[in-house]
Amino acid sequence: MPFLVIDGLSKSYGDVHALVDFHLSVEQGELISLLGPSGCGKTTTLQALAGFVLPTRGRIVLNGRDITQVPPEKRGLGIVFQSYALFPHMTVAQNVAFGLEMRGLPRAERDQRVARMLDLVHLPDLAQRYPRELSGGQRQRVAVARALVIEPPVLLLDEPLSNLDAQLREAMQFELRRIQRKLGTTTLMVTHDQAEALSISDRVVVMHAGRVQQIDAPHRLYEHPQSRFISSFVGKTNLLRGRVRGRMVELSTGLQLPLGPAAAADGSELTLCLRPEKLVLLPAGAGRLPARVTERFFLGSQWLYRVHCALGDLEVATANDGREPWPEQAELGLGWSDDVARVLPPEASAP
Repeated sequence: MPFLVIDGLSKSYGDVHALVDFHLSVEQGELISLLGPSGCGKTTTLQALAGFVLPTRGRIVLNGRDITQVPPEKRGLGIVFQSYALFPHMTVAQNVAFGLEMRGLPRAERDQRVARMLDLVHLPDLAQRYPRELSGGQRQRVAVARALVIEPPVLLLDEPLSNLDAQLREAMQFELRRIQRKLGTTTLMVTHDQAEALSISDRVVVMHAGRVQQIDAPHRLYEHPQSRFISSFVGKTNLLRGRVRGRMVELSTGLQLPLGPAAAADGSELTLCLRPEKLVLLPAGAGRLPARVTERFFLGSQWLYRVHCALGDLEVATANDGREPWPEQAELGLGWSDDVARVLPPEASAP
């Protein structure tokens, strides 16, 4: 039986449906990310799990116990807020020990567990500092230590890295994953950052307009999106319209690509998802189509090109291997392998 079951959870505020029929089963030790744009229902889901929001319908079962109506302080969950919510008048050690003190643990045991947790988050030498004396990344680790020191059955993270700069944010993603794996704590994290969700999660729940769109492992979510929304929200994509001809999809240029395992009626219209990094820029005359570079952008590890071809305007991402990039207005060839174009499900193909 799954460790955590969210069964048909819904939350409405009058005529506004913030969360609609949410289902999720989580195994013990998994790290699940709830991913989606603002207003999609991910924070409402987390607040319902924490007990701060009472669902309109549905139930939450933790380790066989229905906790839907259990107040927050009785659930025993660890929570890290977006603002970290550290007590400014307490030292790092006092902040981390707060939950243990509220539970009445003896001083000696509290000190031992706090010291062990500060070692885990690499802050043993900062125990006597105050939050104002810490960097953003250090405050974030204190907040994680405070949530984990009580040994919660589930850790809830609400946009825990959103206040950090880009470089520190990336480093802290992997630090969070390291800590979570070492302790084996079942974790649900809310984020709107798709790179963050894809890099450290066991599974990702993509949400839109209060509903779950797809639940999958990060690489499958990226490679096999089940809707136009997911193909565009999770990473960059090029969407191509086509019509089914037998076991092929015919594009507007007459070019045909394999339909693959998708089932579709002959003559029906479909949408293909073609990721920018799966396209290849080649010398003029090579590849499937001629193309002209209209814009280029340097992204450090990649060059992002916008090219115009018979299929319209497409984006192409190439690795920065140190060679000179293609210049703007260059006349080139555009190529890709048959197996990289993903057919979106028919019900997801309408504009």
